[in-house]
Amino acid sequence: MQKKIRITDLLYPHWPALTLAFVAVIGESVTDLLEPWPLKIVFDHVFGSKRMPDWLAGAVGWLGSDKLSILNFVVLAVIAIAVFGALSSYFEKYLTTSVGQWVMHDLRRVLYSHIQRLSLSYHDQKRTGDLISRVTTDIDAVQNLVSSVLLGMLVNVLTLAGMVLVMLYLNWEFTLIAMLIAPGLFLVVFYYTRTIKKASRAVRRKEGEVRAGFAGKKRQGKIASDRGTDCGGRHVPGAVVRSPSGAGGRPVFR
Repeated sequence: MQKKIRITDLLYPHWPALTLAFVAVIGESVTDLLEPWPLKIVFDHVFGSKRMPDWLAGAVGWLGSDKLSILNFVVLAVIAIAVFGALSSYFEKYLTTSVGQWVMHDLRRVLYSHIQRLSLSYHDQKRTGDLISRVTTDIDAVQNLVSSVLLGMLVNVLTLAGMVLVMLYLNWEFTLIAMLIAPGLFLVVFYYTRTIKKASRAVRRKEGEVRAGFAGKKRQGKIASDRGTDCGGRHVPGAVVRSPSGAGGRPVFR
């Protein structure tokens, strides 16, 4: 009995790179949450007259105590957040893309080895286009899952959770009102996700049929060329007919 190929088995050899990518994801999520914070300082302490917390007053104090110093601190904070977010995003994309390429390489090697060990009767019964679709399209989908979807989804989840926590800290009543639309959004996403999955499976089946038809036409054209006929069985004048006697045979002109 053949052992099933699990995505975790392919990802496990690359756990150090994935761990660093996870750290970069956390940094990217933190910078996404910190982006509105400089604007809050401007509205509260430059345009408004709210008293700054002690820790913020201490951070701004080395630049001065007037509103221009607060603006300078805000500019430095925006630059620091942008640089840290860009570095986190760069390392996350670089590491996930690298892991995705290696996973695709390993998966193709395992799949090629498995296909070569299959019996000839399996290849006679199975359409060639389906095998080509598995080796190309499906493996590309796995690579896209690893390099784009896996940690990208984690970034979105962490950012959303952080936004909800911040909103609950600022005003829990308003947060509950805003969360009332979440069940409706979930139902809409769930419905369209199932529809997209069905359409994706139908597209893969059609791609397999197209590839199978193309491979069959190509095989028929090769056989017809060897026989000196076209695909309809009609003789082609001046065609070269390959001798069935093997390498020692000589071409025969008709």
